[in-house]
Amino acid sequence: MRCPFCGHEDSQVKDSRPTEDGAAIRRRRQCEACAARFTTFERIQLRELTVLKSEDKREPFDRDKLVRSISVATRKRPVNGVQIEKLVSGIQRQLETLGDTEIPSQKIGELVMQGLKGLDSVAYIRFASVYKDFREAKDFEEFAGNVSEVGKGE
Repeated sequence: MRCPFCGHEDSQVKDSRPTEDGAAIRRRRQCEACAARFTTFERIQLRELTVLKSEDKREPFDRDKLVRSISVATRKRPVNGVQIEKLVSGIQRQLETLGDTEIPSQKIGELVMQGLKGLDSVAYIRFASVYKDFREAKDFEEFAGNVSEVGKGE
């Protein structure tokens, strides 16, 4: 594993343990050149996924991009990193088990929306505002009204 500090190609594993949700192995490593320590995560990958964007653009599925977008939606909300990791792992597992290697970006957005709806209503509305491309305040109003109605019915 390449050192993120000095770029040296060899590092030594000092400690390994499963993550809280058991979906990955967390490894503490030490660079053999500069002695810096860093953490890596090893995850099972069932297949290579490609995201189908609008206008027939394709790009490789990027788990970190998904984590970042969910983190932005949950910023300053009572949602911790473990919850975000569990949500992303669940979404990734669902995508990998669909059977297709090419996944429409809309499908990923729908899965994120489902996950955030159960996690935090404010984060759900924040993500929806970007995903559904809200243009005016009334778009927020209508969507938030539907969210609060759903919350009362459950």
